[in-house]
Amino acid sequence: MYYSCHFPVLLILLIISLTSMSAYSHPCSEDFLKITAERNVTGSCKKLDTLGAEFRWNHRPNGSQIDIAFGAKLEADAGWVAWGVNPGDTPQMVGTRALIGIKQPNGSLVINTYNITRDTKRRCQLLPSKIDVGVNNLKFDYSSQIRYYVIYASLDLPPAYHLSKFKHVWQVGYKAEGLEPKMHPTTLHNVDSIQTLDLVSGSSHNIGRHRRHLRTVHGILNIAGWGTLLPIGVIIARYFKSYPMKKKWWFVLHISCQIVGYFLGTTGFIIGLWLGHASKHYSFFTHRILAIFIFAFTTLQMFALRLLPGKNDEYREYWNMYHHFLGYALLAVISANIFEGIAILKPENTWKWGYIGLLGFLLSIALVLEFFTWCKFFCEKSRKSSSTASQVSGGRSEGT
Repeated sequence: MYYSCHFPVLLILLIISLTSMSAYSHPCSEDFLKITAERNVTGSCKKLDTLGAEFRWNHRPNGSQIDIAFGAKLEADAGWVAWGVNPGDTPQMVGTRALIGIKQPNGSLVINTYNITRDTKRRCQLLPSKIDVGVNNLKFDYSSQIRYYVIYASLDLPPAYHLSKFKHVWQVGYKAEGLEPKMHPTTLHNVDSIQTLDLVSGSSHNIGRHRRHLRTVHGILNIAGWGTLLPIGVIIARYFKSYPMKKKWWFVLHISCQIVGYFLGTTGFIIGLWLGHASKHYSFFTHRILAIFIFAFTTLQMFALRLLPGKNDEYREYWNMYHHFLGYALLAVISANIFEGIAILKPENTWKWGYIGLLGFLLSIALVLEFFTWCKFFCEKSRKSSSTASQVSGGRSEGT
């Protein structure tokens, strides 16, 4: 019986390990390698972690010059694609020297250099300007073969740009007016488009990647804990009190599922708090408030282990009503918040449909058990009615 509650934990660890293993495999597409080679960019290549972008570069022997090719999709009639370098201590938007290619509404392509400042972050006007990086052979093309918009350039880097700790930023936006790119979306994929890259060895350190791994772990733990084990515990408590288990076994299994689910959900909640604290530039108010509500009232439910009134206590009936109502309400809020989290994370559709499938499976089990419970109730009621009628009939026969 205990294995039914602990099996999801093993499944979680397997999913996390597979996710971590696949996250470090980023070969560039063959088509991107082909079109960049035609422009003599034949060096190392990386498929970047966000926005479906790819980056290739040649590192020249003199140590200060590189040739780059950056490609990304732009599914809009107008918009822009950007790639840039930052001489600061950390890769970030502010301080980036950017190459921004703009797709005009008439289909023409233009590209210029831009300095991204704090004023840009405040949505002030951003116009072309000179940068402290030497830029030659700057081009912006569209490849119909892979539907990429590609930026090509030869860069002469000042000493402030270390090749072993090359901080680069990339972005895609969907609005532009003339030569002014407008604010990009603020999804997690957009704000995570930063990386520190070793141009010599090709190794990289991606802050956004680590945060995405933690978000994945956060989501899996919450789905397994709050969204799976707690509902299973509720189903056990409602339908297995008398059949097919003895009383002590249904209660032990119910408590086991609730404790394991609470532990996993709380771990995911703590990770979520850390992610919220680390993400200073964006927040998700609804998701956070619902998560706090779930943690607070689930903790209150867990107090039932110590505060449960005795069977003969006059408040037991009212306590049961409160405990059951709060439990069902929490299940509804948990489901809503998991869907909210999936909408924020924007993983593959398998997450959404997988969770819908899980809910459908649990709901189907609950409906079957509910039908069986009512059938059993009516059968017992009918049997009692027949027994009572027989007794009454027998009594009348004896009286006559």
